[in-house]
This record gives sequence, structure tokens and C-alpha cells, in this order.
Amino acid sequence: MVKNSLSANVLMMKKLLVFTLVMFIFGFALVPFYEKFCEVTGINNLLKPDVLVKDNWVDEGRWVVVEFDANTRGLPWSFKPLQTSARIHPGEPVDVMYEITNNSDREISGQAIPSYSPRFLDKHLKKFECFCFTKQVLKPNETRQMPVQFVIEPGLPTDIQTVTISYTFFELPAGTSAIKK
Repeated sequence: MVKNSLSANVLMMKKLLVFTLVMFIFGFALVPFYEKFCEVTGINNLLKPDVLVKDNWVDEGRWVVVEFDANTRGLPWSFKPLQTSARIHPGEPVDVMYEITNNSDREISGQAIPSYSPRFLDKHLKKFECFCFTKQVLKPNETRQMPVQFVIEPGLPTDIQTVTISYTFFELPAGTSAIKK
């Protein structure tokens, strides 16, 4: 009877080891599947520059107000857009400047993450230059002005008259490269 329970325990141990190994391999296999899923669906493309189309059509028959927002999380930085809004025609290229200041006595690295309102704006917003594409390193008390160049495509639904583009800076631990694109 002891022999039967011992062999039952050994069998259960083998099954658990196989299960653990399969789950470990499955965890590693999920990474390329996730990256491909994000590539296909357009998720996680917020930190990559778009390509400027030279013969871009501008819808001069309508206006859209773009509001600019800036935030920091856990950083001793001051961060603001130099203009709080812009009235634009869809399809018209826009240049906006943001200003950031490190109010501490140490060098700090950070990265900005964009967010948009309405949520589907990212499908109609093309950014050509943005400080959010790279890690920003600011020396103590350094102030820097950073550009954002973008266009909102004329395909934006006509019932949308106001949109918001917001950036939030997060601190990157020392020795960390930019957030993976």
C-alpha cells in the first residue's frame, strides 16, 4: 500500500513538472504573439513617428479645436504646452511647443506617454516629430522647449469639433532606455 501511494505521488510530481514546463514555455511564446497582435491592430504605435504625406488634402470647410495638456507623475518637473489650444483645419500640419523644467538638484530621465480624447483620435492623428518618441534627460534646473508636429486627418468624423492631446511624463529608473516602442 505504501508502494502504491509512493508511485501515485511520483506520477503526480511528473505531471506537475510537465505542466509547469508547458506553462513556462507558453509564457515565453506569448511575447511574439502579443507583439504581432499589437502590430496588426495598431495598438502600441503611439511612440513611433508617422510619415508625412506630401499631397495631403486640407478640409478648409471645417474647423477643429485642439486642446493641449501636459502632466507629470512622480517627477519634480514643470511641464506645460506654450499654447493651450489651436484652431485648425483637418489635414493642416500643426507645430506646437512644450516647455519642461527639472526643478530638482539631480539629473533625471523621463519619457512622455501620449493620450487622446476622444479615444479613437489616434486613428486620425499622425505625429511626425514628438518628444514622446525618445527618453528625455534633464540636468538639474534645466529648461527645454520641445516640438510636436502633427496633422489631424480630414477623415475625422464631422461631429467632432474639439479634441485633446495630452502627454504625461513618467520617470525612468537610472540606466533605463526609452520605453519600448
